[in-house]
Amino acid sequence: MTIPIPRTLDSLDGRIILALDKDPEASALALSRTLGVARNTVHARLARLERSGALRSFSRRLDPAALGYDLMAFLSLSISQTRTGAVEDGLAAIPEVIEVHATTGDADLMAKVVARSTADLYRITNEILEIEGIQRTSTAISVLELMPPRYDGLLSRLSEQESAPPPNLG
Repeated sequence: MTIPIPRTLDSLDGRIILALDKDPEASALALSRTLGVARNTVHARLARLERSGALRSFSRRLDPAALGYDLMAFLSLSISQTRTGAVEDGLAAIPEVIEVHATTGDADLMAKVVARSTADLYRITNEILEIEGIQRTSTAISVLELMPPRYDGLLSRLSEQESAPPPNLG
């Protein structure tokens, strides 16, 4: 299991990412002009963000429906604690398992799964149940995505933090 290393972004990082959200094809030069920052600074920041893992792969923006996976489900997984590595490897080998989180509560893991149909979801669930260490699953099908993942509000807050004057505490 890989435990993420904490990364701290600053206001300039936030401004760069927000600008990329508005124009994903913007070059470092275009971003530098938009933000009023040297091109080399933008280029170095983008390289650091990618190296650190703060910027994830472009494919994470893809809508699974564009690939024919119109059904999304969340599977609560109960696992044998002694088989964690085998479970992780087994889940990673199934392309339709697009996200997995270790959780507290009744489930040990929560998996986000995409499928082409309910019959396809049944096939995927059975494939997951064949993984050594998976004891049981519980499935909840998403009927409508009400709010996709979003970070613009957090980035806006971050980008404004350091540019605002400190509060007067006296």
